[in-house]
Amino acid sequence: MTGRACASTCAGLPGRLQLQLQLRLCLVTDTANMQAGPLNGVLAAAVQGGVTCIQLRDKHLSDRPFLAQAIALKTWLTPLGIALIINDRVDIALASGADGVHLGQSDMPVEVARRLLPPHVFIGWSVETLDDVARSAQLPVDYLGVSPVFATPTKTDTQSPWGLSGLRQVRAMTNRPLVAIGGITTANAPDVLAAGADGLAAVSALCAAHDPCLAARAFRNILNENSP
Repeated sequence: MTGRACASTCAGLPGRLQLQLQLRLCLVTDTANMQAGPLNGVLAAAVQGGVTCIQLRDKHLSDRPFLAQAIALKTWLTPLGIALIINDRVDIALASGADGVHLGQSDMPVEVARRLLPPHVFIGWSVETLDDVARSAQLPVDYLGVSPVFATPTKTDTQSPWGLSGLRQVRAMTNRPLVAIGGITTANAPDVLAAGADGLAAVSALCAAHDPCLAARAFRNILNENSP
């Protein structure tokens, strides 16, 4: 599904279903490992291939260029119906008009973020333990990032990988949308979806791909074949 197709398909759907569709295939930016050229070119190719949201993550970029990048992405993505999620930074999400923000265990408490953000801006929260999943039932979060599902060099500051069995446990504990991240590839994506993930978040599999358009298209074909 292209961005324009997503825009028309998502319009008018109930909130939870619309969010699930927006989160179906998320590209998480990793500027250190771009193989196909600069960030903008990689994102354009991946969008052409069918990503449904982009999570802007750059822990080393200072505030002004990060904000400028977020505003430019929001301006570009909105007509395509593709969601922009800001990693960690609630202030950048607010200033750029982003669609969502994703918070980790060491970031701003989600209760505080919810008070600061407009109601239409959704919040994702990374869960690393079953205790986190249990706590999420009492928190104002819209989806959970199951992190990491598999071991990966891009997520080294987290707990042990969940694995497929752990993902199944998370699915049994919550009805919130689940986005799987960490070592997600086209080889394991069908098993990840079968274990309960609603969406896939890919870092290296898209950002480090020599052809991000083909890589995104391969993921979308798997998602289409494994639609609920």
